[in-house]
Order: sequence, then C-alpha cells, then structure tokens
Amino acid sequence: MKWSKIGYRIFGRRIIKTALAVFLTSLLCEWIGWPPVFAVITAIVTIEPTVADSIKKGVIRFPASAIGSAYAVLFIYLFGNSPITYTLSVLLTIITCYRLGLHAGLLVATLTSVAMIEVIHTNLFVSFFIRLGTTTIGLSVSTLVNMFILPPNYTKKIMTNIHDLLKQTGEELEIILKQLVGRDRSTNQKTEIDQRFLTLKNTLDQTDKLLNFQAAESKYHRLDKQTKSVFDYEKKNLVRLRLIHYHIGNLINTPIQSICWSKQECEDIMEMVETLVDFMKYPDHYKASAYRQQVKKLMKQFWESKKPNEDKNPTLFTPEVIILYELLSIYNLVEKILISENDIKK
Repeated sequence: MKWSKIGYRIFGRRIIKTALAVFLTSLLCEWIGWPPVFAVITAIVTIEPTVADSIKKGVIRFPASAIGSAYAVLFIYLFGNSPITYTLSVLLTIITCYRLGLHAGLLVATLTSVAMIEVIHTNLFVSFFIRLGTTTIGLSVSTLVNMFILPPNYTKKIMTNIHDLLKQTGEELEIILKQLVGRDRSTNQKTEIDQRFLTLKNTLDQTDKLLNFQAAESKYHRLDKQTKSVFDYEKKNLVRLRLIHYHIGNLINTPIQSICWSKQECEDIMEMVETLVDFMKYPDHYKASAYRQQVKKLMKQFWESKKPNEDKNPTLFTPEVIILYELLSIYNLVEKILISENDIKK
C-alpha cells in the first residue's frame, strides 16, 4: 500500500500526459524533419491543470515564442553567435512580452530565443518559420493530449477535501468551546486554535481552486447527470463550510472575560457541542430527531440569555448571546450539509 501511494504521487496524471505529449511531439517533428527541441520545450510547459488553461495560455505562448524567435534571428544576423546576442535577445524578449501582457509566455519565449541562437547556422528566414511551426506542434499536441488523454477530473479530490474539512472543523469547534465554556484558556490551546483555523482556511482556498478548475473543465467535457449532481453538491457545501469557518472565526474573536452560565449550563452546552461534533466527524450517525432536539435546547438557552439584566449586562450582545448565536448558525449550516450528504448517497 505504501509503495502504491508513492508510485501514484510520482506518476500522476500531469506527469504521464507531459511524457506522452513530449513523445508525440518529438515523433511528429522527426517525421516532418524539423528539430524537435523547440516543440518539446513548448509541449512541456503547455500541460496545465485544465484544458481551458492550456488553450488560454497557448494563445499567449505562441506570439511570445514568435517574439523570442524574431529577436534571436535579428541579433544572430547582426552579431553572430556571441554573448551580446544572448543578452539582447533575452532582454528584449522579456521587455516586449511584458509590455504586451504576454506574461504566461515569458518562460517559453526566452527559452526558445536562447536555444535558437545555438542551433541557427543556415537560412535565418527559414529557421524563423520552422521555429514557429515546431512551437505550433508543441502547443497543439499538448492541448490535445490534455483534452483527450486522462482528462482532468477533480470531483473525487474535492469530495475528499469536503469530508476532511467537515471533520477538522468539528474538531476545532470542540477545542474552541472547551476554551470558551470549559475555561481552558492556556496559551498553547490558543496557538493550536489559530493554527487549525489557518490550516482550514488554506484547505478551503485550495478546494475552491479545484472547484474553479472543474467548472472550467466542464466546458470541454460535459458532466453526466450524476457527476453534475455531485459537483452541485460540492459547490453548495463548500460555501456552507466557508460560512461555518466564518462563524468559528467570530467565536475565536469573541471578547470574553467571564461567563454567567452555571456549571450545569456549561456542561449542557458542551454535551450539545460534542453531539454536533460527532455528527460532523461521522455523518452516518446523524439523526434528524436528535439533532432538532439539540437545536431546541440551544434556542431555549439563547432566548433566556437575551433577557435583559441591567445589573450584570449593560449590553444585549453579551458573550453568552454571541456564543449561542454562532453555535445556532453552525448547527443550521451543518444540518444542511448532512442532509445533502444523505441525498447524494441515495
């Protein structure tokens, strides 16, 4: 199992597709009789996470490569194969591409320009058009390989991330409530909460990026009914998880000096939170009746906490009210996730 995981990491989809694109590109160039090096350089950098990115950046890389080739031809004609030729070719290629907004093509343009200087020894005009041809081959082959060979599919990774996020969010919620209600306010505990919060945010951002990749990919590979249903589930639940993350942030930043709840009330709150966390860790444990019962208890305590008490609380927004409001919001969002989880399994 360990070796299979390592093998999967080494030989991922993009690595396999890059190798195949390089092989087909060099094979085609050899068949035509053109030098494959420039086509291979282009093919390597053209395999992107999505077909949409390959096409979008390919449109930028082609003119960028043409600019690099043109400067290489010009300065070989003026100065021959010399240090000034390399310097001016790279310098002006970068400046021109930057000014024209061809940022995605900077790397392939400069590599093409430098590589051309070393190999051009005959007709400069013909060499220029051969370089454009090989660049076109590299772009076309890589884009087609990316489109038809092992097309990008991020739905499984997104689903795994969502399940992990739900579990990790539950774990953090439990730690936070123990700190707020259980009065465990050590520095180490606060550091762990902050680290977990940042890790969750990074995972949310990465998953959101994967969702955008999959949305772009669906323009070129239509999703079947079941996959589209899963994708819609993932989009909605990622939004809900981000909202839960927002409410957890509010709990972390709630200024609390002391809590007016009795020991029994604090224990009741922690018991409800532990039940919620259990549902988040193990969605199969979810029971609507038990869940609603917990919500009713929270609502009852929420309205009791909102009763004005001028002596103790000069403001209506007491720490108790804030904690209960955020918990109720999280309960509502988690229930929607759990219901959608059951629906997608049917």
